[in-house]
Amino acid sequence: MELISMGMAAKEAAFQLATASTAQKNQALAIIADELEANAETILAANAKDIAKGREAGLTEALLDRLLLNQERLAGIANDVRNVITLNDPVGSELDGKVLENGMSLSRRRVPLGVVGVIYEARPNVTIDIAALCLKTGNASILRGGKETFFSNMELVKVIQSALAKAKLPAASVQYIEKPDRELVSQLLKLDDYVDMIIPRGGAGLHKMCKENSTIPVIIGGFGISHIFVDESADLAKSLAVVENAKVQRPSACNSLDTLLVHETVAPEFLPMLAERLTDKVTLVAEPKAKALLSNAKELRDAGEGDFDTEWLSFTLGVKVVADVAEAIEHMRVHNASHSDAIMTNSLENSERFINSVGSAAVYVNASTRFTDGAQFGLGAEVAVSTQKLHARGPMGLEELTSYKWVGKANYLSRS
Repeated sequence: MELISMGMAAKEAAFQLATASTAQKNQALAIIADELEANAETILAANAKDIAKGREAGLTEALLDRLLLNQERLAGIANDVRNVITLNDPVGSELDGKVLENGMSLSRRRVPLGVVGVIYEARPNVTIDIAALCLKTGNASILRGGKETFFSNMELVKVIQSALAKAKLPAASVQYIEKPDRELVSQLLKLDDYVDMIIPRGGAGLHKMCKENSTIPVIIGGFGISHIFVDESADLAKSLAVVENAKVQRPSACNSLDTLLVHETVAPEFLPMLAERLTDKVTLVAEPKAKALLSNAKELRDAGEGDFDTEWLSFTLGVKVVADVAEAIEHMRVHNASHSDAIMTNSLENSERFINSVGSAAVYVNASTRFTDGAQFGLGAEVAVSTQKLHARGPMGLEELTSYKWVGKANYLSRS
């Protein structure tokens, strides 16, 4: 009954948000950003409790990094919210306007989705990202974060609720499921009378559970093995810098590098360079051909079954030598390349072949996979990175949180 009440309240809030002015929505966002900074001490104290409990529970350093908030990250979250304010409000914009032969003016007008349910794990920034994007697009949201972020999320939701009240928007525009009971997740997935879309953010298990149990459309994303292929024509020194960035800049992110594929012609030169560059930071997991060329690596082990299907989210990197771009593409097809993948090459032919053949949501030529991000793409914050092929792909910004309705205008026109 509690979730049904939340669903009913969210649906009513969504009705009001759908006609809220851009100025009113932006005012709420501005207050959220200001309140995040004003309440930084309280928020960080709550986050410290989550970090302490996470350490007691034996969470990995990668998960603790995803969970951590500090002054710099909190300031970045606030600035992401302010950036959303500067973006165009897609609600009400019209697409494909035309006049039919019968004189009717016909167009598609962007409208909010309605109520969005988001289930996510150890990333407290997601609470603010989702709230900001949903508010800007006139959607109500029901959030369910992981138990690892409980204290952080409680404080963040207080900020959001306070901002909504000050902006005279309904408090139920953003609701949070406080109880950690997993049964409530199952109930949320069946709340199709009130919730219009489910977005899971987390590991493959969470996505699988949502896809198999939800009676509501689910946006699948976030999980996928990220690859970089170093082609025989690539500038090796420049490629090495990109590989390092993709792996170590923030290894706990879903767009960090998991598997490095290297053309056999350049592997004897490139792989020793790689081992020397990353030797104090990264454990290399290599198949036999690659391992033979990585003898100068300090942290090196044989690749076992499933290693090339592992999203590491840590300072670990799979390495494989391949014969050519065709073998690289085939390896990616077999090993779940669906998120962010890149080729290092000076060959226009190989770059186009890679772009056209790889089925990932984001494909790069001579750039790090770490760019798959709503803010980096100029979308503001993101609610998720979709790796499915329907409705939305890649970072889901404002437009991806809208649908459309057909609008026909005429002069008392009847169909003949």
